[in-house]
Amino acid sequence: MRPAFALKLMLLVENMSNNQLLSTWVRRFLLEYLISERNFSHNTQKSYRDMLRLLLPFISSTVGKEIDKLTVEDLSESCVRGFLCNLGDHRHCSATTRNQRLAGIRSLARYIAIKAPEYTEWYGSLKSIPQRKSSAPIMNYLEKDEMDALLAAPDITTIQGRRDHTILLFLYNTGARADEVAHVKIGDLTLNRFDRRESSSVVLHGKGNKRRHCPIWPETARLLRLLIGDRQPDEAVFINREHNPLTRFGIHDIVVRNAALAARSLPSLISKRVSPHTIRHTTATHLLRAGVDINTIRAWLGHVSLSTTLIYAEVDIEMKAQALKMCEPEQKEKVLKPWKKQNDIMAFLKSI
Repeated sequence: MRPAFALKLMLLVENMSNNQLLSTWVRRFLLEYLISERNFSHNTQKSYRDMLRLLLPFISSTVGKEIDKLTVEDLSESCVRGFLCNLGDHRHCSATTRNQRLAGIRSLARYIAIKAPEYTEWYGSLKSIPQRKSSAPIMNYLEKDEMDALLAAPDITTIQGRRDHTILLFLYNTGARADEVAHVKIGDLTLNRFDRRESSSVVLHGKGNKRRHCPIWPETARLLRLLIGDRQPDEAVFINREHNPLTRFGIHDIVVRNAALAARSLPSLISKRVSPHTIRHTTATHLLRAGVDINTIRAWLGHVSLSTTLIYAEVDIEMKAQALKMCEPEQKEKVLKPWKKQNDIMAFLKSI
């Protein structure tokens, strides 16, 4: 056998062996697919990583192999079902979390099957695992008076209070996610001071690093101009006392803290869990009530799927139905014939 041919054969065998290892595909999935091909956000990447950090040790203990020696086929349908049961029974995860983990496993399996068609049947077995039905999420939002109370909560006589008020108004104005707000740079803002024909706007960097433009109210623009002063375009808009950029956790704390203050003057806020995402829901609901088109709201919020935005429409329809029910005129009680009072068919048969 010629040395060159033997070397090629060895490399081919080694490559086939590597293709059987689950660890090889996990690395490629995380580095090539999630980052290079899909450009998923850091938080999405972290979600997939956390899922794999739970999944791989579980498979290892189930099949009795070291993690680095696991093969693709060790990730069997029975193994995945066992993993999902473990999430519910031992980790007490909700149906939503279970479904998210399953979706992550399916994405990994689909990627492997696309790159290596010999695993198509294996992927089909994992794809057949059904998701568990979960209750519809409760859409938490604020009424107009509650939002006004939240905006009035910060003490605007202090530097911190003025910053907090600007953040709350910016969240309400844009419907942005906390992470999007944390990453807004001064250069992302277009604040028109004199020409009122041109509205002010901000470029938000959403999930998957997708950019979208959002209009800014004149009052929001005025407060932002005061907040940023003469700072440089590459600096973060919202900073802490040490002049470091606020994180999404810092923005969350600002919302929660001021919601507690607002609840002192408006008791209805006490029973509500207020977060940056609550303000996002509030923006969408108020826009819908104002008659803004659902596709405009979708673009405003940066939703990939229209079905996500339609949740707000369903909430609004329920509110209208409840309002209509309150206005319904009273009906005089009708006197039913004796035979109509019988709910039990056997009792009815005995009575005639």
